[in-house]
Amino acid sequence: MSWIEALILGIIQGLTEFLPVSSSGHLELGSVLLGVQSEENLLFAVIVHAATALSTIIVFRNDIADILKGLISFKWNESWKFAVKIIISMIPVGIVGVFFEDQISALFTGNLILVGCMLLFTAALLFFTHFKKDNDKPVGFMHSFIIGVAQAIAVLPGISRSGSTIATALLLGVEKSKAARFSFLMVLVPILGASMLKLKDYFEAPTQYAGLSATSMIVGFLASFLSGYVACKWMIGIVKKGKLTYFAVYCLIVGLIAIGSYLWM
Repeated sequence: MSWIEALILGIIQGLTEFLPVSSSGHLELGSVLLGVQSEENLLFAVIVHAATALSTIIVFRNDIADILKGLISFKWNESWKFAVKIIISMIPVGIVGVFFEDQISALFTGNLILVGCMLLFTAALLFFTHFKKDNDKPVGFMHSFIIGVAQAIAVLPGISRSGSTIATALLLGVEKSKAARFSFLMVLVPILGASMLKLKDYFEAPTQYAGLSATSMIVGFLASFLSGYVACKWMIGIVKKGKLTYFAVYCLIVGLIAIGSYLWM
């Protein structure tokens, strides 16, 4: 993977991580178009996901600071309730990551038919939110687990993590700004944890990822971080305005193109 390819894929990841169009699906499509198909794709995906996690921390730095201040009081307050909800939401994706890592890795091989079908699933999920009007609830403990299940399903390339978690929250009646905030903050620990483990594997056996240079990783990380910061700020406003149906149409079109390309090849 050249640094130019890393730059393009990093920008794709940053923009699509927060917009509900599936970053993993677009990374797979981008890899196919650029001809970047190798074992190091998953490592690169983890690195650019870590970059967007960092951009999330920057955007929500005040919220995170308030939560941390509440946690050090060691009282059962809103910060501790929120932290417990985040932990609950991590359970499904943790189970998937621990027991199905090899099966998940095998899906990141440029499978256009899978990506296309999952994009159609994302489109349908986003479209259904258009009919949900009474969004006035906070995120409850059961809500957090159900949203966590949506996040676990979104490990499939083509299913948008932000799209599936925000749409699930909205369908459960969660208030729009709370749905976006919870969706973006709940992913921080799983992504950063996966990134650390993958980087550990890299430093222990760098020859396994010989096709991915340090320059490509750095360029991809920076591109993903900067574009992710912009997309995160933009997406918060989009959710508040209830404009997710536009992205449903986009996912529908891209999904059909991906399926058509697979059948044509």
